[in-house]
Amino acid sequence: MTEPSRIAALLDAALVGAEFDDRDLAALRHDPDALDRLRVIRAELARLRRREHELGVLFASARELAEVRDLDTVLARLVTRAHDMMGTDVTYLSEFDTHTRDLRVRKSVGAVTPEFQHLRVPAGMGLASRIADTRTAQWVARYGDYTGGPHEDTIDAAVQAEGIVSILGVPMLAEGSVLGVLFAATRREHAFTAEETAMLQALASHASVVVQTARILDDLRASEDEARRALQRLTAHLEVRDRSNVVHQELVQAVLLGAGFEQVTRTIGDALGRTATIVDPEDVAAQAAVVRKAVATSRATGHCYFVEPTGPVQVVAAITAGESDFGALLLSDGDLALDEVDERTLERAAQVAALIALQRNAVADAARRVRGELIADLLHDAPERRRNLDRRVRDHGLVLADLNAVVVAVVAAEHRAAAASSIALGKRGLVGDHAGLLVAVLHSDDALADARDLRHRIQARLPQPVLTIAAAPAAHPDDLPDRFETALRTARVLAALGIDDDAVTTAAYQPYAVLFGADPDALPAFIDQLIRPVIDYDTAHGTDLVATLRAFVRNDASPTKTARALNYHPNTILQRLDRLKSLLGPDWRTDEHLFRISTAVRLDELRHRTPHP
Repeated sequence: MTEPSRIAALLDAALVGAEFDDRDLAALRHDPDALDRLRVIRAELARLRRREHELGVLFASARELAEVRDLDTVLARLVTRAHDMMGTDVTYLSEFDTHTRDLRVRKSVGAVTPEFQHLRVPAGMGLASRIADTRTAQWVARYGDYTGGPHEDTIDAAVQAEGIVSILGVPMLAEGSVLGVLFAATRREHAFTAEETAMLQALASHASVVVQTARILDDLRASEDEARRALQRLTAHLEVRDRSNVVHQELVQAVLLGAGFEQVTRTIGDALGRTATIVDPEDVAAQAAVVRKAVATSRATGHCYFVEPTGPVQVVAAITAGESDFGALLLSDGDLALDEVDERTLERAAQVAALIALQRNAVADAARRVRGELIADLLHDAPERRRNLDRRVRDHGLVLADLNAVVVAVVAAEHRAAAASSIALGKRGLVGDHAGLLVAVLHSDDALADARDLRHRIQARLPQPVLTIAAAPAAHPDDLPDRFETALRTARVLAALGIDDDAVTTAAYQPYAVLFGADPDALPAFIDQLIRPVIDYDTAHGTDLVATLRAFVRNDASPTKTARALNYHPNTILQRLDRLKSLLGPDWRTDEHLFRISTAVRLDELRHRTPHP
């Protein structure tokens, strides 16, 4: 065989992994090109053998994914294999917390310090956070020189204690989400190759499958447990529904037939062998503290609630519909203990009672709207709105010609319905909500007495300040709009004066209603403009010049009469008048100026007046 043929045969043998003796190598050394080719062949064979080994490890890891269900076991084996394949000093897997965005070491091989074995990397810190944020592999030859992100003292100390120098990390991803980071680290400086990165990334992909599968299985088990519990609850609910169906049908019939609360209490009392009572919110407030607390709890939870055994009431169920509170259903003590079915039955009874209350309220609201529309037309002077008033008033059992009085009550909007329900005028008139006031249009022989009566009735239902205003008697129904307009202006003036608890007539405030009724907001400014210096002087010096000014106005601007009224010496009054002159100006006693001051003084006195009982 010629020398070239022999060299060609040797290279062909090298391709299949043959080993050469010294004579063969000596022959190759005489041909530098053949020797270089041999080196390339051997390097490629070494790479292929390493790749074969890596693929074998990956296949073994894949088989474990299919066979082993314990997450910790699989992750431990996977990190161990990565450690063996990478040939690094330390290999570890950090799990990503989606809530805190921290990374915590879960499994490690080669780590010797407990600080590193339990290392937690806060969000945004170090190489690990950068890998999680960018979702790409990252490596650093010297971690101490790493500048790709902020360092954290605890992390740096743990890395230094472990003696780690170079670190390679690859993300564990599943459906675009970061599950963790797989690391390979050396205690000497090392430049990681693309093949090493690819191998670690492949193992990280396996780890991602492990973690994702475990999470899915946990979710499936949780869903299965929840489904089982839901089935148990549904079964129990069906049993409750079937056992209480008869009582429920009777309660529904009570609603359909238009029966009242009496039918509900009778049905539930017979079914449970106890005394049942329905009370409205005001009666609930009058109950014992333990009962009130139980009703409040029932209202908040939507379920019946047992009362501490200290009184005649054993269990309560709040009667509610949305935000509306209609009171409560109270059940007395009995010989037999109440079970879950009985509790559901009681709650259904409370729901039926709420339906009945809603029905009653709907009827009452409809009647209230009709009354409100009629009152609005009675108090409007437009001819088209006053047509057929006689017939419409007659439909309410009233005679139009008898309606000669208007009384308004200033009540907050949310309380007007309750206030109206406390006023029963019968055949005397109508009560309704109009123009932001509670208005009564009625027949009256003494409007002020009726205003006081309405105020007392409203306060009996709603213990709070109430202002009622009686307009002057109307000679004819066509005068009612004018009387209401006067009452409305008076209400505005009194509101500006801060008067909210009294019974008055429009006549007492007619001049002020004329002056300020159209613009009541100007009233306080009018008082301040004219006599604020006097008020401020009294406040600062503890004097009572305002009282002197009031007496001076009431006594025809006469110093002598003022001194007599206040029981002071005339010189004292003259001194006070000089002080008033310095405060109000030199021309304060001229006719026009004194008229304005007199008006301001009287208005100021009105807003400090004690209301009538």
